[in-house]
Amino acid sequence: MIHTFEALGCRIALDVASGAVHVLDQMSYDLLNCVEPPMGEHCPQSILEQLPQYDPAELEECWQDLLELVKRKELFEEETYIDPSWAVVKNTPIKALCLNVAHDCNLRCKYCFASKGGYGTGRMLMSFETAKKAIDFVVERSGKRRNIEVDFFGGEPMMALDTVKKTVEYARSIEEEKGKKFRFTMTTNGMLLSDENIEYFNREMKNCVLSLDGRQSTNDNMRVTVNGRGSYDIIVPKFQKLVAGRGDQEYYARGTFTRENLDFAADVLHMADDLGFKNVSVEPAVGKPDDPLAITEAEVPAVCAEYEKLAEALVDRPDVNFFHFFVDLEQGPCVIKRMRGCGAGNEYVAITPEGDIYPCHQFVGNPDFKIGNLYDGTFDRTVTDQFCGVNVYTKEECRNCWAKFYCSGGCSAGNYNINGDIMKPSKVACELERKRLECAIAIKAKRAGLA
Repeated sequence: MIHTFEALGCRIALDVASGAVHVLDQMSYDLLNCVEPPMGEHCPQSILEQLPQYDPAELEECWQDLLELVKRKELFEEETYIDPSWAVVKNTPIKALCLNVAHDCNLRCKYCFASKGGYGTGRMLMSFETAKKAIDFVVERSGKRRNIEVDFFGGEPMMALDTVKKTVEYARSIEEEKGKKFRFTMTTNGMLLSDENIEYFNREMKNCVLSLDGRQSTNDNMRVTVNGRGSYDIIVPKFQKLVAGRGDQEYYARGTFTRENLDFAADVLHMADDLGFKNVSVEPAVGKPDDPLAITEAEVPAVCAEYEKLAEALVDRPDVNFFHFFVDLEQGPCVIKRMRGCGAGNEYVAITPEGDIYPCHQFVGNPDFKIGNLYDGTFDRTVTDQFCGVNVYTKEECRNCWAKFYCSGGCSAGNYNINGDIMKPSKVACELERKRLECAIAIKAKRAGLA
């Protein structure tokens, strides 16, 4: 499968199976768009007639160049090296936990998927007893895997900071005995940050995800306090202090854009240039068409144009890491990962303050996806088995999509929330993903001096 597109003034061909990216001149681009595999030894007369603007001898020379790429398995490569059964692996070790230590929040963000922090199940905080059971649970179920990821999540996890600290201390205390290495992430809205907490997070957290939507007007329209006041003036100085103290450790300033700020490129650039946050992620609000904030098909052209605008602004800015424009043209560590995606429900689970286990944080509160509970020892394999079969070959819409090995089939929770089926991707999410990938590949090509 070949995908051709134009972006940032480049004409690009992506060979989906091999992952090879080719930057082409106009003639090669036009010629390739006329080719149906398999390619013969010479350019056929029918194609010469389709491209009368070019000299036949030059087209033949160009044909030979493309044919050389075919022989090198970098063009029209088949997916015969991939066995779809590789992606269906049951009873996998669990390598990552989302610990929902707080089903409560001190903000009331308008787009919150978690019912303003309570997940529709009532406001509560996780006890250390539950968190300790969660750590023991993942150690037991991680098999021989050494590295274990734990994300402190909410609501606002800093509302349960005592539990967070005790959990980190406990996990560290058993690392050597259990042969494990814990890596922690804190996702926070920043309202409760203090100098003491900043020092603690920069010492103990491998990654910090800092919730901020961009410009003050954008942020304060969406991310408001219980009293309806904006949060920007409170959190920005704290976030800047935290980032200044992290050195080369990971962090992201992570925002959301909605129908109300389709000019989100300005928010990304504000965070990068005005606030100094060089690692930025801004995600589209997704939901059903009747959601007043979610991006719908009507907004897709405007959003795609904004991604192009942002790509133009960042192509010569390697100092800024925009999450969706960071793409691995070597396609990551293994084909199985590219086929299966995030591992929700198998390698990754979320745990609530009551000890309930779900495939990920976005399924929390949905009884159809409850896997089990830490206290009664239940673990329903019929739920996890649903996610074992989720991959780019079992999703009909993904099977023939050029972007499948980059997005790995999209988000199961997003699919379910929009279409009622974890196997049915969101059309809007797919269109936006494909546009982001085109921009990302073009940026990579430009920075590599290929165009």
